[in-house]
Amino acid sequence: MLLATAEGWRHSVLTVEGGMLCGRLSDVPADADPAEARTAAATMVMWLARHFHETEVEVTWDPPREPWSWTGQVTPATNNSTTALNL
Repeated sequence: MLLATAEGWRHSVLTVEGGMLCGRLSDVPADADPAEARTAAATMVMWLARHFHETEVEVTWDPPREPWSWTGQVTPATNNSTTALNL
């Protein structure tokens, strides 16, 4: 999940196992374009998957249900057999 706040772009990543990683996109200014924030969040998730799970993933964003809030899906990259994660 990605959420725009006055302080900056916040993210929460939920795993299939029930874990959660929350924080702020520190390199993305609060007034950044939503596309820039989504790209930064996806890049972070792809790096985490590669670094901690040695797997490649793809991030797709659902249409926003509320203004300035996005939910995405993290799935194994093509030809990758790892279980999907929820973002």
